[in-house]
Amino acid sequence: MHPRALRAAGPLVLGVAAVVALLVLLAYGGGAAPLVIADPGPVVRWGLPISTVAVNLGAAGMAGSLVLALFGLKAGERAFDVALDTASVSAAVFTVAAGVTGFFTFVNVSNAAPSGDMLFGEQLGSFLVQQELGRTWLFTTVGGAALTVLTFAVRGWTSTFLVAILALVVIVPMGTQGHSGELSTHDVAMTSLILHMLAAAVWVGGLLLLVVVRPLLAKREVPDLLRRYSTIALFAFVVVAYSGTARAIVAVGDWSGLLTPYGAILGVKIVVLIGLGALGAWYRLRLIGRMDQDRRARRFWGLVVLELALMGIASGAGVALARTPPPVGEAVPTVRTPAEILSGSPLPPELDISRWFTSWNIDPVWVVIVAAGVFFYLAGVWRLHRRGDRWPVYRTILWLGGMLLLLWVTCGPVNVYQEYLFSVHMAGHMLLTMAIPLLLVPGAPITLALRAIRKRDDGTRGGREWILWALHSPFGRIITNPFFTAGLFVASLFVFYYTDLFRWSLYDHAGHEWMTAHFLITGYLFVLSLIGIDPVPYRLPYPGRLVTLLAVMGMHAFFGVAIMEQSGLMVAEWFGSMGRTWGGTPLEDQYVGGGVAWSIGEIPSLILALTVAIQWSRSDTRRNRVRDRHADRTGDAELEAYNAQLQELADRDARTGGR
Repeated sequence: MHPRALRAAGPLVLGVAAVVALLVLLAYGGGAAPLVIADPGPVVRWGLPISTVAVNLGAAGMAGSLVLALFGLKAGERAFDVALDTASVSAAVFTVAAGVTGFFTFVNVSNAAPSGDMLFGEQLGSFLVQQELGRTWLFTTVGGAALTVLTFAVRGWTSTFLVAILALVVIVPMGTQGHSGELSTHDVAMTSLILHMLAAAVWVGGLLLLVVVRPLLAKREVPDLLRRYSTIALFAFVVVAYSGTARAIVAVGDWSGLLTPYGAILGVKIVVLIGLGALGAWYRLRLIGRMDQDRRARRFWGLVVLELALMGIASGAGVALARTPPPVGEAVPTVRTPAEILSGSPLPPELDISRWFTSWNIDPVWVVIVAAGVFFYLAGVWRLHRRGDRWPVYRTILWLGGMLLLLWVTCGPVNVYQEYLFSVHMAGHMLLTMAIPLLLVPGAPITLALRAIRKRDDGTRGGREWILWALHSPFGRIITNPFFTAGLFVASLFVFYYTDLFRWSLYDHAGHEWMTAHFLITGYLFVLSLIGIDPVPYRLPYPGRLVTLLAVMGMHAFFGVAIMEQSGLMVAEWFGSMGRTWGGTPLEDQYVGGGVAWSIGEIPSLILALTVAIQWSRSDTRRNRVRDRHADRTGDAELEAYNAQLQELADRDARTGGR
């Protein structure tokens, strides 16, 4: 197919396939069937899913184009500008479709007859401002409008990167819909859906951009761009498959659920996903490396059209699936315990020793993060090994240990009991901010990445180039500054627990995810400033590191003692109302939590102090050995000159941690 014909046919094939699949599967599954009570009418019943498909495809074109432009194209060239224009057009489609979807959603949930009178307008305004579902669509629509302008206006690396982050953020609220917040499976379903939507958007939108920019690329540039997209698509495929499986388990329940209309539509998505995976493997292993042959190139782009059609079918099936009643159902129990009312889940059994090894509450987000951290780290080590370079085994062991501990904290007993026991919550906090970084930082992932990732020489940016940009950016210089990291570490303790941030993390799963990420990153940056070998713009000399650590340890101990001496219960309406009949009282448990913060948190601090002292000793020993060697070989004048070199060595040690 001619590149310009493909450029016009690609988006058309994607959209038509999505709408046709949606209509067929809605009719089959009953997703648009009339309601017995409060039926909104056929326009809303069919129009709402169609507009939702338009929202999803617009989001894909918007996010996928930006991501592939950042990792596959060169800023300042025509193809990069067209990618941003494609994102702008997609954002405009996304904005209009989101507005229509929000309107249809209001009519669907309120059963209000559309009219031009003041009452209908007041009801619509109240829905958009006061109800969470309405605010979601209002935020999505406004965010899409902002992105329409921004993607048209920006053209540089940094501005495009920031706009891409905003595009992914705007997609997230859509994943919070479609599942009752009062169900015990709500958190898993919601996070799985968000992961699914983000990965699918990057995957579909990236392929769409390939057919759009194909006529603008030289023949020699096409294989490189295809390889880069293939890497992104492979990662997206894995995330889509995993998150879709997690979401399906929640909705289907058991094997009998696959025999229902919901299960049949799910089966269509599974078959299409397998087909897309097979096509992707064929591209990567057989076709991309032979794109210099015209016959194979034509075959490749013909298969791209087929892949777009399959992606359209998957998009339509996804929306039809969301409109089809699942076999498990979403009926909220009529009689609920206090724990179910507050947390959405029943109270777990009493926490004993066995529960620390057998209790699990999987968080899909952190499963993906841990799996990616392990895979890419081992891939980097393997790449160094294949080219004959060595990487210390102990660093690999420490990194893997930190990843496993992170998985245990975010998906194991800490995640099961932290909503019901303040002491467990505090234990998880201490592990996230102190123990896990103490394992991850010596793993030196940035140093490994800079050694393992291939440097690009065509003006585009890959992982290595983006890491270097981040290290040298003003933001990177600020967040790695040792004074900033220490201040952030201490301030986070008091600001989080003595403001409504703590309450937000309990009531809203988004707050919980933010809390986990924040304390992990805060702890990592602080430990990095003390003992890390990864390159940062500035490090304190060893005496300064010890003084900083001692000051932080003192504030940390003060924080723990302050909680132990507190007479009132923190977030009393939560921890004091769980209806827990086992274990100590909520106030006694809070006292234990303060002790955890004071005692357990100090153990990693002592290890940090010992590590800093050892690094300091080794640095002095190395400099003295160099000094002695040169004193034997040189006169006083030369020795004095070499003292200046030793000072340079000391300065470098301060920056690199004594490598």
